[in-house]
Amino acid sequence: MDTDTVRRWIEEAQHLCVLTGAGMSAESGVPTFRDALTGLWARYDAAELATEQGFRAQPALVWDWYQSRREGVARAQPNAGHLAIARWQADHPGRLTLVTQNVDDLHQRAGSTGVLCLHGALFVDRWLDACPRRARGEPACDPGSAEPGHPPRCRSCGNLVRPGVVWFGEDLPPDVLEAAERAAEACDLMLVVGTSGVVYPAAGLPAVARRCGARVVVVNPEPSGIDPLAHVVLRGTAAGLLPVLLR
Repeated sequence: MDTDTVRRWIEEAQHLCVLTGAGMSAESGVPTFRDALTGLWARYDAAELATEQGFRAQPALVWDWYQSRREGVARAQPNAGHLAIARWQADHPGRLTLVTQNVDDLHQRAGSTGVLCLHGALFVDRWLDACPRRARGEPACDPGSAEPGHPPRCRSCGNLVRPGVVWFGEDLPPDVLEAAERAAEACDLMLVVGTSGVVYPAAGLPAVARRCGARVVVVNPEPSGIDPLAHVVLRGTAAGLLPVLLR
């Protein structure tokens, strides 16, 4: 089977689900988490920079790390793969659900809408602890109004602001995961793009899709954990193959 077969499957699909991973963003120059641990940050590990415990122990260090990540991602641009997905979604309203493991905003900047961000969002801030006003039945404070700092903190109670990503040991947003599982169950075809297929529960979505009768196509230049259950594996990059498949 070749790209023409997959293109026909895409044209026939009433509901296409696209799952993207770090390889998609890497083509735009966004390094993976561990690849970004270079230079000044090379002596740190994930437990220090991507866990709640690490943030509580060294909030300024972790905050500055994510600020440097934000600056790097802000300079990156959506690649041809991001743009191909966004164009297809715009041309076929209601037929594509995009699920991503990436925390950058490249899909959104390319024009994709309704993106299901399983691992949170790098450019969104939230409170470290539950706002005490909510416990009193009042509206929670806005993290955007926090007192500037490293990290910012609530002017009223001192609650710290943290990046809105999912850290190691944390649950995925339940509403986002539920929506992604529904999309996997309902799709006719799932494109799995640029993901290693080893990080769960995201890596389990292709199995859900196949169990419910969907075709599964992997687009990846390297072997992935999803390859054994795929109907077709296309060796290539997102920027190289998606414009062909989704044109």
